[in-house]
Amino acid sequence: MAQTKADLFQEDEVLCASYAKALSHPARVAILKVLAQRKSCVCGDIVDELPLAQATVSQHLKELKEVGLIQGTIDGPSVCYCINPEGLKKAQTLLQSLFQTAATCCC
Repeated sequence: MAQTKADLFQEDEVLCASYAKALSHPARVAILKVLAQRKSCVCGDIVDELPLAQATVSQHLKELKEVGLIQGTIDGPSVCYCINPEGLKKAQTLLQSLFQTAATCCC
């Protein structure tokens, strides 16, 4: 079996990088803000809040869901998205630890 570059790093480092990648687009940050304000949301409502096409918003939602920052439930033709509290807490913990470690740099 072939080894990927991600296999060379610790699991928490790979996960931290995944969260950072998911948060690296301003549309995804905006989506998280919308969901945090509304507590839950249907995809169409998110599209109304952002200057992006439905297909683009759907792709960003997919990225956030894959990394575990949001969750979604299917309700007929709609998917209701909301913040995944466990995923958000894990991301917060890993990113906070990274920044605390970096803040103690001696140079």
